[in-house]
Amino acid sequence: MRIALSTGTVASLLSAVVLVAVVVSAWLMVRRLQAAQRRAVAETERARRWAEEQAGQLRAELDRREERLTEELRRLSVREGELAERAVALERARGEAEELVRRRSAALERAAGLSAGQARAQLVREAEAQARREAAVTVREIERAAEEEGEARARAIVAGAIQRLAAEQTAETAVSLFRLPGEEMKGRIIGREGRNIRAFEAVTGVNLIIDDTPASVQLSCFDPVRRETARLTLEQLVEDGRIHPARIERVHERSREEVERRCVRAGEDALLAVRVGAMHPELVRTLGTLRYRASYGQNVLGHLVESAHLAGMMAAELGVDPEPVRRSALLHDIGKAMTHRAEGSHAAIGAELARRCGESADVVHAIAAHHGEVEPRTVEAVLTQAADACSGGRPGARKESLEVYVRRLERLEEIARAHDGVAKVYAMQAGREVRVMVRPEEVDDLGAQVIAREVAKQVAEELTYPGQIRVTVVRESRVTEVAR
Repeated sequence: MRIALSTGTVASLLSAVVLVAVVVSAWLMVRRLQAAQRRAVAETERARRWAEEQAGQLRAELDRREERLTEELRRLSVREGELAERAVALERARGEAEELVRRRSAALERAAGLSAGQARAQLVREAEAQARREAAVTVREIERAAEEEGEARARAIVAGAIQRLAAEQTAETAVSLFRLPGEEMKGRIIGREGRNIRAFEAVTGVNLIIDDTPASVQLSCFDPVRRETARLTLEQLVEDGRIHPARIERVHERSREEVERRCVRAGEDALLAVRVGAMHPELVRTLGTLRYRASYGQNVLGHLVESAHLAGMMAAELGVDPEPVRRSALLHDIGKAMTHRAEGSHAAIGAELARRCGESADVVHAIAAHHGEVEPRTVEAVLTQAADACSGGRPGARKESLEVYVRRLERLEEIARAHDGVAKVYAMQAGREVRVMVRPEEVDDLGAQVIAREVAKQVAEELTYPGQIRVTVVRESRVTEVAR
C-alpha cells in the first residue's frame, strides 16, 4: 500500500511538471509572436516611407520631363511657322524662275530658228553619238585587256601543269636484246640446217639476229606488239630447252594470249593512274595495246596518261569538272591502235570506236577534234588539244626519224596485204625484205610469182628507200593426218 501511494505521488508530480513546461512554452511562443509582430510593423513602416520617397522622386522627374516637352512643342510651333513662310517664298520664287525660263526659251528659239523639241532632239542625237564613240573605245580597251589577261592566264595554267607533271620520256627502238643462258643455246635456236630460226621468223614475223655478241641474240621488228610476243616466245623456248617448229607455233600462241592479258592489265592500270571511271572492255584492251606502240619515238600509252594528267590539272585551274576532261585526253589517240585495220585518220577511227563503245558525245567530239579535223566546240575538246600539244611538244618527247621508219614499214605490209590470197605479211630486216605468206589452196606457184612481181612494182612506185627491198612470197603446203 505504501508503494502504490508512492507511485501515485510520482505521477502527480510528473503531471505538474509537464503542465508547467507547457505553460512556459506557451508564454515563450506568445513573446516571440509579439516580437515578430513589432518587427513586421517596423518593416512595413520603412517600406511605406521608401515608397513615398520613390513616388516623390518619380513625380519630380515627370514634372521636369513635362516642362521639357512643353518647351520643345513651343519651339516646334515656331519652326512650323517659319517653314510655312519659307514655303510661300519658295513657291513665289519658283513661279518667277519658270517665267524667266519661258522667256529665255522663247528668246533662244527666236535666235536659233529651232523649236524646243527640235533642239532637244538634236542634243539627244549628239549625246548619243558621243556616247557610242566613248563606248566603242571602252569596248576595245576591255577586249584588249581581256585578251592579254586571258593569254597570260593560259600560259600560267599550261606552265603550271607541265611543271607539276614533269614526266620522264624514253625513246622506243625497233630492236630488243635477249640474253641467253649460254653460248651453246645459239646452235639450238638455229636448229639443224636453220630450220628452227626459219620457223621462228615465219611464225612470229620477227627477225632473229644471231651474231658474235656473247650469250645474246637480237629481235628486230618495227611492230612492238609483235616483237614483245616473239620475245616471250623465245624466253619460254629457251627456258624449256625444247626448240622445234611445232613447239615454236604452240608457244607463240600462248605468248600472244599472254600479251593480250598484259594489254588488258596495262589499260586498267592507265584508268587507275588518271582516276577515270569504268570503261568498255574493248576500249580498255585497245588502250592497253598502246603500251607497245610508239609515236615519233614517244610511247603512246605514256603520252595518253601524261596528257590526261595535264588536261585534268588545267581543268581544275579553270574550275571545270576534271573527270570528263581526263577521260577525253586519255582516249584521244586510241585510234592509233587500229590504223592498220581501218581506213581514215586515227582521230576519226578513235572517235568512232569511242562512240560505238558508249562514250559520251563530249568525249567523242574531243577525240575527233584533237588534231583540228573537226572544229572544237567544247571545253573538253580545247583542253584535250592543249594537253596533247604540251605532252608531244616538250623537248625530247618525240623523234621524227623513228616515226618515218615505222610508217614506211607499215606501208610495206599494207601493200602486200592488199592482194588476194595473202594470209600474213611481215616486214623483215629493217624494211629491206618483205615476207608474204599466201594460202596454198587459193594461190598456186604461178600466182605467187605474180604477187611477188606486183608487190615489188608497187613498192618501187610508191615508196622512197635506200638500197633494195626483197619481196619473198612463201607458199607452204601442209598435210595433217591423225592416227587412231
